[in-house]
Amino acid sequence: MTDAIRRSRRSSGRLTLEDVARAAGVSPITVSRALRGERSVDPVLVERVREAAARLGYVPDPAARALASQRSTHVAVLIPLLTNTLFVDLLEAVQRTLRAQGFQTLIGVTHYDPREEEQLLREQLMHRPAGLIVTGFERSEETRALIQASRVPCVHVMETSRAPGVHCVGFSQQDAGQALTEHLLARGARRIAYAAAQLDARVMQRAEGYRRALQAAGCYDPALEFLRPEPSSFALGAQMFGRIVAEAKPDAIFFCNDDLAQGALMAAPRLGISVPRDVAVAGFNDLPGSDQLLPSLTSVRTPRREIGEEAAHMLLQLMRGEAISTSCVELAWSVVTRESS
Repeated sequence: MTDAIRRSRRSSGRLTLEDVARAAGVSPITVSRALRGERSVDPVLVERVREAAARLGYVPDPAARALASQRSTHVAVLIPLLTNTLFVDLLEAVQRTLRAQGFQTLIGVTHYDPREEEQLLREQLMHRPAGLIVTGFERSEETRALIQASRVPCVHVMETSRAPGVHCVGFSQQDAGQALTEHLLARGARRIAYAAAQLDARVMQRAEGYRRALQAAGCYDPALEFLRPEPSSFALGAQMFGRIVAEAKPDAIFFCNDDLAQGALMAAPRLGISVPRDVAVAGFNDLPGSDQLLPSLTSVRTPRREIGEEAAHMLLQLMRGEAISTSCVELAWSVVTRESS
């Protein structure tokens, strides 16, 4: 460490960007760009800057950077769960896309609790984020007001809306639910149960698609809806499967997600139930492992990674003040037919 750097550290109490620039033999702006990961910087200079920063123990101060540049490099992302592969895939795509453009993500997990979401948003806004990504549209009026009053660019994910001023990337949960039900009808099923947990807005939109398909076919029976408010799990899916088969004797069961459906398929042999001979089973989201079960699981493949990438790109445009071609991006999904139906 040079005498100049020692003097700087003694006077301010911490290393500065200028200290790293001096040690690396480059300008401070080059250090800033290199540490943000901007691709315009020569890779040789990037390596020199990173080596100098590591040797000195320099850690960038995001608050100082935001104050100096008059803009934050953080984006707040609120998702319901980190234990659900669905949201992990989406989050990884968001983070990868934003990081390449010099932005960092502040992750908040709401646990499907509107009050927790409101508190998380208040905390995130204290960091003056450059942008927001939130899941769906179901939230408290207080949280809606916070988002609007913050004037921070915001993109909603997983659901779509054509409302003016709303920016969103997702797909029609209702249409996907209807298509999966129509698939089961086409296989000859008429007593089709809907088994759901968590009961968030997207689960209930799938239920609406289920009802729409069965009503059109003239065989909707509300007694075949089994709705549980607790979080979904393999264990709950197994429990619901046993109860539904015993009580309702359906031809098929549409589980609202793959967690429940996978639990059902695991329980079937123990209960002496043959799938799909005795009852067909279908899930939703086509999570990893669904194609490896015995029998393999029919499901709806949802574009979660694509949603994350598109949402991040849309937010980047909004944060830069660029014009966007559409405020609502609806992506494709597909019914993946496998052995369970």
